[in-house]
Amino acid sequence: MAKVLFKQWGPFAVLLIIAILALFIPLLPNFDEGKYSAPDIAFVLIAAALVFLMTPGLAFFYGGMVHRKNVLSTMIKSVVSAGVITVLWVVVSFSLAFGDSIGGFIGDPRTFLFFHGVNSSPSWSLAATIPLSLFAVFQLMFAIITPGLVVGAVAERIRFTSYILFIVLFSLFVYSPLAHWTWHPEGILFKMGVLDFAGGTVVHISAGMAALAGALVLKRRKSHIEHNEVPPANIPYVLIGTGLLWFGWFGFNAGSALGANSLAVSAFLTTNIAAGAAGLSWMFFDVSRGKKPSVLGFCIGAVVGLVAITPGAGFVSIPSSIFIGVIAAVISNLAVSWKQKTSLDDTLDVFPCHGVGGIVGMLLTGVFATKTVNSAGVDGLLYGNPSFFITQLKGVVIVVIFSFVMSFIIFKLINLVQPIRVTSEEEEEGLDASQHNEKYSQGTLIVASTGVEIENTF
Repeated sequence: MAKVLFKQWGPFAVLLIIAILALFIPLLPNFDEGKYSAPDIAFVLIAAALVFLMTPGLAFFYGGMVHRKNVLSTMIKSVVSAGVITVLWVVVSFSLAFGDSIGGFIGDPRTFLFFHGVNSSPSWSLAATIPLSLFAVFQLMFAIITPGLVVGAVAERIRFTSYILFIVLFSLFVYSPLAHWTWHPEGILFKMGVLDFAGGTVVHISAGMAALAGALVLKRRKSHIEHNEVPPANIPYVLIGTGLLWFGWFGFNAGSALGANSLAVSAFLTTNIAAGAAGLSWMFFDVSRGKKPSVLGFCIGAVVGLVAITPGAGFVSIPSSIFIGVIAAVISNLAVSWKQKTSLDDTLDVFPCHGVGGIVGMLLTGVFATKTVNSAGVDGLLYGNPSFFITQLKGVVIVVIFSFVMSFIIFKLINLVQPIRVTSEEEEEGLDASQHNEKYSQGTLIVASTGVEIENTF
């Protein structure tokens, strides 16, 4: 009885306690606004909003590819991250990521507990022209979408409550440490010289490796074991999702310049070019292997290009971004083909696309980075500096191992607390009904002029 009550009331009770504790946080005056740049503030505000738009974009992207009976459950898992991570970020995660460094491994959780002092502190050391509070909000958007990426690998079989617990633990023990390592001036990867402009390691490799761990722990779906083809629920949703992701990614990468400047323009261009080149590369590579050009192929390829250019968007030249997009799409495409021949059930190919794409992007940043684009960066292998490529390689290995091991432990731990996977009956019924008591319905559109009924998805 007590266990049932805790399961029912536990999440709400935790949220209520946080809300009450928040009332006791003392207020401090805003820091002097005279030192900030109004254009930079406006630019980063817009960029943050664009990055937030990627979360519903991801929901459409994933929701369109799963079986019809799992559309809503897949979409809400991406969107609910906006609620869970927002509260967690304010309470402690921002402090863990960007608080006073403890040995370069993690931030002191007391630094900005409940955002105390964020509005009254000087600006972030690497973003001197905007308030620290704005930097915190911009980084929040990255923290929101990262666990949402993992949804695609565990879709159609993970319990909703277990996924919520995963979001919390992943943010605390994987995302926040990696953000500290990579973007804090005292972080271990930062001090090694690893360059990650907008999240190749922190976002994409971490999510890709968590996806691999989740797929291994949850094991295969019944449809995967029986080799049943699962038709996408709504390919137009995938198109909409791709458009929103592409659009939001301009804020993701260009916004990481943290100011309205020429570096932001360069990052904007490399982002768009890599996405376009990768979409074409995936589609044409499929055609070269005897397949037909597909909508899904272009969309997936474009997202892979966006992933691959993320770490180097502000360090590589515009022409280089074409090569990065083309090569990343080919490698991820081959990784997807390899995965399909194995027993790995990564539902929507998160590991081959985000994990492998992020790895490729980090390594190619080590090849094509140039101080001509960003004087604060370094020259890469192509410009006579092989040591930087080795540094990037070391960084990738560290992040891959850490992200996979920690995520595997998190999934296993959750499974000890409660079953992480739905029952076979719930899986057969579909997670929309079994987890949410809702249904993604098929409607009928009647064309008034002819009276002809046309099947249409609502």
